[in-house]
Amino acid sequence: MFIDRARIYVEAGDGGDGMSSFRREKFVEKGGPNGGNGGRGGDVVLVADKNLNTLIDFRYKRKYVAKRGGHGGTKNCTGVRADTVYVKVPMGTLVKDDATGAVMADLVEDGQEYMAAKGGRGGKGNACYVTPTNRAPTFAEKGEPGENRWIKLELKLLADVGLVGYPSVGKSSIIANVSAARPDIAAYHFTTLSPVLGVVRIDDERSFVLADIPGLIEGASEGVGLGHDFLRHVERTKVLLHVVDVAGVDGRDPIDDFEKINNELAQYSERLARRKQVVVANKMDLPDAEENFIKLKEYVEAKGYEIYKASAATGEGLRELMFKAYDMLSNYVPDEQEEELARLEEIDPDSFEIVAGNDTDWEVRGKNIERLVAMTNFDNDEALYRFQLIWKRLGIDEALKENGCQEGDSVRIRDMVFDYKENN
Repeated sequence: MFIDRARIYVEAGDGGDGMSSFRREKFVEKGGPNGGNGGRGGDVVLVADKNLNTLIDFRYKRKYVAKRGGHGGTKNCTGVRADTVYVKVPMGTLVKDDATGAVMADLVEDGQEYMAAKGGRGGKGNACYVTPTNRAPTFAEKGEPGENRWIKLELKLLADVGLVGYPSVGKSSIIANVSAARPDIAAYHFTTLSPVLGVVRIDDERSFVLADIPGLIEGASEGVGLGHDFLRHVERTKVLLHVVDVAGVDGRDPIDDFEKINNELAQYSERLARRKQVVVANKMDLPDAEENFIKLKEYVEAKGYEIYKASAATGEGLRELMFKAYDMLSNYVPDEQEEELARLEEIDPDSFEIVAGNDTDWEVRGKNIERLVAMTNFDNDEALYRFQLIWKRLGIDEALKENGCQEGDSVRIRDMVFDYKENN
């Protein structure tokens, strides 16, 4: 079964808590602080694997969770770092944030990695907070929470050349003839329901990957039939072989078919409209093919396309066609206007926003302030004092007041809720 889309949940491990401890040795009346740092939580990393060609495994397992780091120990011992969780995906997998739809990674090379969720930093032990004015700090940080999110995986086949055209024009027969691929072939529409890849070998040193893209129909660019599911696999190809049933077996007009398929490609993506294309007049062994070929040749050449005669049934013209495809690949120049990945914007970690809360009057959201709340032990007076200093530095009090927060209003930051009090 070919699966080319999946939605999975990734959760990195929390960092281990820092330790608050002091040296306790014989004849040492007041040993200094020696609490160690917590270990980093485990990451979740996606890895492209050339041995995979489908996302079917994600139908059975959707959640990938790393372990948290070990807690810090006495004698300045750092907690154990948790292991990374590696998730294998096929080459050609596009990674998107489920909430925003932004593209985060495009894994196209074997072994290429992307950190989908970063493990939390281990909390600092009290030994890290020794200063000339505070020789015996009693507080330690909690571990930083690990990242978590839902992500979408989309597989776009990595093929050099794509076969496109209406159903039953002979694409599957062509790829079966020129490669070792063995797609289903039958005399009815939509025999091929998933893309098929085959390697075409020109000689011992030259080869390319050919994709049999399932038949497109009118309205495919708008999602009619399985249009979007199929069109996404055409996007990565460098050369298109547009296969046309020149014999008009089903009473179809080859010129009309050619125009409709090109129109669907252009409506789906302007880049596809600019893709190099060769017209393949297939089924030349059948009656009426020669007469139709003359009309089609005149029409497509007037539009600037080359056309080749072919017969998947007899093998006529296929060798010359494959040499032509390889020659076009050799001279391929990437489109300078090709769309760049819409990556997530880098956000200032100190920035924050204040919004109306769901169960409180106000809610403060921001990377550093939320991390600070998660890593602070509010039962410790020294830790609370440190929190207040950073709170003041970030200017959250002033921002709350500017947004209309009043004395006694409830404010939420992550899991902590408190009543606002104005500083006099």
